[in-house]
Amino acid sequence: MDSNRFSWIDKELLRLKKEGLYSPPKVIEATKGVYIKISGRKLINFCSNNYLGLADDKRLKLAVKKAIDEFGIGPAAVRTISGTTKLHTDLERKLAQFKKVNKVLTFQSGFAANLATIPAIVGEGDIIFSDELNHASIIDGCRLSKAEITRFSHCDFVDLERKLKRQKNSKRKLIVTDGVFSMDGDIAPLPHFVDLTQKYNCILMVDDAHGEGVLGKNGRGIVEYFNLHGKVDIEVGTMSKAFGVVGGYVAGSAQLIEWLTQRGRQFLFSSAMTIADTAACLEAIKILEKSDSLIKKLWNNTNYFKENMQIMGFDIGKSQTPIVPVLLGDAKKAFEFSKLLFERGVFAKAIGYPTVPPGKARIRVIISAAHSKSDLNKALRAFEEVGKIFKVI
Repeated sequence: MDSNRFSWIDKELLRLKKEGLYSPPKVIEATKGVYIKISGRKLINFCSNNYLGLADDKRLKLAVKKAIDEFGIGPAAVRTISGTTKLHTDLERKLAQFKKVNKVLTFQSGFAANLATIPAIVGEGDIIFSDELNHASIIDGCRLSKAEITRFSHCDFVDLERKLKRQKNSKRKLIVTDGVFSMDGDIAPLPHFVDLTQKYNCILMVDDAHGEGVLGKNGRGIVEYFNLHGKVDIEVGTMSKAFGVVGGYVAGSAQLIEWLTQRGRQFLFSSAMTIADTAACLEAIKILEKSDSLIKKLWNNTNYFKENMQIMGFDIGKSQTPIVPVLLGDAKKAFEFSKLLFERGVFAKAIGYPTVPPGKARIRVIISAAHSKSDLNKALRAFEEVGKIFKVI
């Protein structure tokens, strides 16, 4: 193979390094709760989406071991051939009960769920209204659909209505938004979107990846949080965050789910969720149904951390959730800030372009129910020390 064909890649990688935007993945050598080991150093993890600490929960581990003994490792087939086990149908039934919807269909990831759903709902001649800060999986799903895409200003329902008025003659209209925005931690104004879908005869879809296990009673998500059951057409969720596992799903009407089993390409042409993941997700739902203690601990930790960061003078934006963006602006500063936190035993990575716009670089901190008060205090001390070095507080 002629490496010259890819010489442009070397140039682009060099550019990223010069601009301070190159971010190689860290290799985790060991994990125990919120503690991880990287390059031989023990760190408190503030990067994980493991909101409730379930990724290391003994109950999930036991459920996985039992399921593997009974069903093996993986179904080794797509769902429509021989990849559907009783575990898969049990998980979908429990999820439907948990989300208070008619039916649920599971996918290999939340990303796959978005890629499957949007092109199955809209296509050429239709129009999608998408929040400008929607997740990459929504953006890619919109592109695959071949529908016209109109972006509206972030969480701005006035701008959305202005654009809806201009598109009265489109065949189908889909409004799609994240429930909780992963980089800023703010919550979509879903009640206003519901009003607009009814006024302009639109389909409403929400990706609640960061709301599951965080918002609403027992962590049922943004629809429960706003008491909008039956008013949101499509709910997409992931089980890789608060559930502590991996996998995605779509929740909605029986009609919608039946259609996705016939036209959702990621359902039709990719193997089913593994036995281990399915069993672990099923156990996570059972835990949330029984108790909200982990969610209460998560919010106690979140409020404590945020209050102290604000007292110190850090800019944490408009976060309404356990996602805490520590806004620094310059990408090089953010990456160097993260490096100094690392040296103090705190793992909180810098986020820069293209994940966030240029000039909006930050340290994204994610709080977990598994963090102890001692963990939070250590992180606060580290942020204070590094913040003074960079004169941002």
